[in-house]
Amino acid sequence: MDGPSLGVVVMPDPREPEREQDSRAPARQEADAERRRRRAQFLRELNEAKALRDRVQPRRARAARMRQQMRMRTFRW
Repeated sequence: MDGPSLGVVVMPDPREPEREQDSRAPARQEADAERRRRRAQFLRELNEAKALRDRVQPRRARAARMRQQMRMRTFRW
């Protein structure tokens, strides 16, 4: 038999440099940077939407702040 038989896992030699990951590293960094950029944009829009909702519904916003303060006062460490 030339190759590994079924059921046998061939582990890579730890002394050999991993060529596949080296070629994918820049693409992975770009993908991570793109994900962080999209996440930052989403969080900005979310905060903007929350601020708009607070301005449009001041009574509901005040009630929500009061509930949050009560939760924080009764929270135990």
